Amino acid sequence: MAPKTKFNKDQIIDAAFDIAKTEGIDSITIRKVANKLGSSIAPIYVNFKEVDELIEEVIKKTYAISKQLLIEQNTGNPFRDIGIASLRFAKEYSVLFRDLVMKNYNHTHNQDEDMGILVGMMKQDHLLKGIPEEELMNILLKMKIFQTGLCIMVANGLLPEDFDEEKMIHILDSTAMDIVTAAQLRNTENEEKSI
Repeated sequence: MAPKTKFNKDQIIDAAFDIAKTEGIDSITIRKVANKLGSSIAPIYVNFKEVDELIEEVIKKTYAISKQLLIEQNTGNPFRDIGIASLRFAKEYSVLFRDLVMKNYNHTHNQDEDMGILVGMMKQDHLLKGIPEEELMNILLKMKIFQTGLCIMVANGLLPEDFDEEKMIHILDSTAMDIVTAAQLRNTENEEKSI
C-alpha cells in the first residue's frame, strides 16, 4: 500500500486560495480543498479544526498579496501608490476583491490598523505636509470611497473598453488632486482664522 501524501499548512492554504480566487471565499469547503489537493479530508483537519480557520488564513494571504502590490508601486508618491495598487488588485483578483468589499466577513483584517499605516504613508507625501492627521483621515476616507467605487467598476467590467489602466490612473490622480487641494484650502483658512 502506497504511503498517503502529506500536505503542509501552506499547501492547503494555497489550494483554498485558488478556489477563492476563482469561485469566491464562500466556495471554500474542506471537501473542495481536499479534491483540489487530490487527497482525503484528513490532512486538512490535521492542520485546521474547521473551515472558518482555513478561510481566515485565505483572507490573511489575500491581504498579504494586496500589501505586496502596494509595496511594488513605490513611486515616491504613497497616496497615488495606494490607489494604483487597489486598482491592480481589483483587476487581477476581481472575485476576491468583490468578496472582501461587498461582503462582511468576521475574519476581515483590522481596518483601523490599515488606516493608521495608510495615514503614515500619506504623511510622506509632500503635497500633504502640514495637514493635520484628522484631515488626513478625512482625505483618506473620501479617496477610499471614490477608489472603492472605481475598483468595483473594474472588478465587474463596468468601465468602457477603451478605459485602460492609464485612464484609470489619470482619473484617480485628478480626483485625489481635487480632494487634496480642497483640504489644503481648508487648512490654510483654518490657520488664518487662528491668527
